[in-house]
Parts: sequence; C-alpha cells; structure tokens
Amino acid sequence: MDATVDSEMDNLISDLQRLIRQPSVSARKQGITQCASLVASIMNNSGIGAEILYLDDRAEHHSGDIKAHPVVYGEVKSKSNPDGKTILFYNHYDVQPEDPIELWSMDPFSGITEGNYVFGRGASDDKGELITRIKAVEYFLRKTGDVPCNVKFIVEGEEEIGSEHILQYLKQYKDKFACDGIIWEFGYIDEKNRPIISLGMKGLLYIELLAKGPIRDAHSSLAVLIENPAWVLVRALNSLRDESGKILVKDWYNEVRELTSQEISLIEKEPFDEESFRKEYSIEKFVNNNTGVEIRKALVGHPTCNIAGILSGYTGVGAKTVLPAEAIVKLDFRLVPNMVPEKQFERIIKHLRINGFGEKDIIVKFIHGEAAARVSPTDPFVNVVQKSAEEIFGSAITSVSSAGTGPMNSFIDILNCPCVSVGSTFVYAKNHSPNEFARIDLLNKATKCMCNIIEKFAGSK
Repeated sequence: MDATVDSEMDNLISDLQRLIRQPSVSARKQGITQCASLVASIMNNSGIGAEILYLDDRAEHHSGDIKAHPVVYGEVKSKSNPDGKTILFYNHYDVQPEDPIELWSMDPFSGITEGNYVFGRGASDDKGELITRIKAVEYFLRKTGDVPCNVKFIVEGEEEIGSEHILQYLKQYKDKFACDGIIWEFGYIDEKNRPIISLGMKGLLYIELLAKGPIRDAHSSLAVLIENPAWVLVRALNSLRDESGKILVKDWYNEVRELTSQEISLIEKEPFDEESFRKEYSIEKFVNNNTGVEIRKALVGHPTCNIAGILSGYTGVGAKTVLPAEAIVKLDFRLVPNMVPEKQFERIIKHLRINGFGEKDIIVKFIHGEAAARVSPTDPFVNVVQKSAEEIFGSAITSVSSAGTGPMNSFIDILNCPCVSVGSTFVYAKNHSPNEFARIDLLNKATKCMCNIIEKFAGSK
C-alpha cells in the first residue's frame, strides 16, 4: 500500500473525534438523527454519495418520534470497473450508554487523545471502525479519482439494542444493498498486534424471567408463611445450567452443527493467551477448568447460558428486612449454527413447566433472538481478506467465529454473499465499559488493510 496513505488520511482522527463528540445512545434514543446526519456529512465530504434511509414516515423523525432508527447508506461506483464486484461495509453509529459515569477518567464524549490513544464512547465500538472504512475509500478517491471496485456502506443506528429493524431494512432495500462480499462492523487485534479474522458470529436468545410473590413487599418475618419469589427464581435458574456450563434444558443441543475438520484445524492453530486473559479479568480459572484447545472450541463453538442481570428486594446500604414482591432476571443464551432462537425459547418454557414452575410462578418473556452465522474457510473472499491483513499487519489469525453476536446471518441470508469480520479494535479496548479507547496506530493500519481488501477484491475471481 502506498505510504502516502498516512499523510492523505491526516483527518482520520479529527473526524473520529467529531463522531465521538456526538452522543448517539440508542438505548435512550439520544442524538440518533443528529449522528446519522453527521455520518452522512463525513461520507459526502470524503466523496462517498450518502443518503439517510427510513422505514417509516420521515415526518415522524423530524418530530422526534423515532420508531426505526435511520440507516445511513453510502455508495461509490467504480468508473473503471462498473460491472465488476461490489464490496459492502456494514457498521453502526449508535453506542452503548456511558454508565457508570463516575468510573470514567474523562468526559465519555470528549474524544480526547493522549499519545497513541483516542478515548470516548464509540472510539472502538463502532465509530473508530467506521472511520477506517470511510478513509480507505477517501484515499482512493483522492489519489486516483476512482475506486478499484464498487463500494457500498450500511451504517445502522440500532446495533447496540439488538438491530431490531435491520432485517426490515435489508428486505426493503435489498436491490440497493446488492453486493458480492461484506466486511463486518468490527475485528479484534490480539495482544501481539495480530488481526483476528472472524468467519462468523454466535447467535443469541435474550429472555426475561419474572417471579411474582405477594401483592407488595412484606416484612421478612412473614417468610415462614409467604413464599419468597427470589427463592423461586433461584431454583429455576439452578435448573438451567450445571457447574460445568452445560445447559440442562431437554433437547437444547439437538440441532447443534458439529465443527468441520477444517474448522477444527483453524481452532487448533488459533493462539489464545490464557495468562493475559486471566490477568485482564482478574480470574483464576476458566469455566469447567478448560485449558488449551478446549477454551478455543468453547469460545467459537459452544452454546452458553448467562445471567445478564438479576434484581429483587433491597440492595442498598445497610439492612432492610424485607420479603420482596417480585424477582426478575435477564438471561442471554449464545447459540451456534442451526440453533433457532424461537425454538430454543419454547424449550425453555417447557423445561420450566416440567420442573414445576407454572405460568403464575414464573412469567417468561422473549426479548430478542438472532441466529448464528458462519462462512466456510474455503470461500475465496476469506482468502482476499487474509492476504490483505497479512500484508499490512505482518501476520493474521483466522478464527472460525466470534464469540459475540450480531445480525450477520440476516446479511448472508438476504444478500446471499459471504461476510467476514476484520478491523482495528484492540482486544482489551474496554468496549461497553468506562474509558473505552482506540489505538491510533491500529486505526491507521486498519485503514490500509481496507484499501488492500478493496484492491484485491476488485481483481479476484
């Protein structure tokens, strides 16, 4: 890649700072339309034709009544290769809430730089990633006035709240979004500065269990007479998973697709620094005492059952002897290919009823579901991304799947093309946590990597 990309992209950090300084917290519907407009403006200034797409009436957006958050669409058609391939970059402009604010060392929406770091909510997830893709296209347009292949962007505003409407957008604008390959919204860089190229994502089932007791909180002396809903919930939770992490719901693993020999080979080669990971999270051991390749297999190929949050009774300072009126828990289950969220949800309900938890004991609510996605390691698009990353970073790691979740399956299914994840996010960049940051050196390298991908994809068969 031409070394002049560094000087050509001097405004990368300033544009990233502009994005960080525009709050866009989807959970609170804060700054959504303003940030969408800012993204479109930055794209247009970079030479990318941008427009803001809606599912519902635009008048509702102008009045502030946002139902489906807008999608920013960008496109540059190649003059020299208009009938060639089209690459699509998927990103999101919304961010997680900044809470807990007291744990930040700076204003979470300041975008301040210190040495090699840019700090702020969205610095890595996902505004930093987005800016590298925009700047890669800008580089070609500044240098040659053209791009090697057709380029498209989909930048959504609901990823952090489950991408509720992205499926509708994909269906409604399917022809506009048509492409031959997709670069996903993020990609991690490991402790040795190697990009991790992910070929898939786990699915997700997110549910809520609500146990109800007396009509109001009662004095705890009445615990001999009134069943405490927190105990009901604890017993229900204990029936879902054993100490090894195995999910105890009947038929839970029925549809799980076994790892192929090619996938196992990749997993066995993939490095994982167990000591650094334990140190980062201050833990002594892994679930089920896993070590070595079993850790890597679990990350990419095992379903999970996780308590995301639990609340009941009094949790403030000091003592309050209370028997709570209700207890509530939110659970997320990571799924692997061939597992259907809705089907797994029905199995959970059946499991609870069989184990004596009736409809009045525990109310079960489906909050969100997302199917898993996985691209074959032999797909030609994977080779394009691998070679591009290796040339810029020196080496790269190919992972069968990310342990996280996103709507990748919907993109692959509707647009009918491969999707690969690669990016600039340092593995411990504190995404979703206070003091989130992006490394400037990695942003620059990722921009060059995206240039490489565009160039190589244009010439691929």
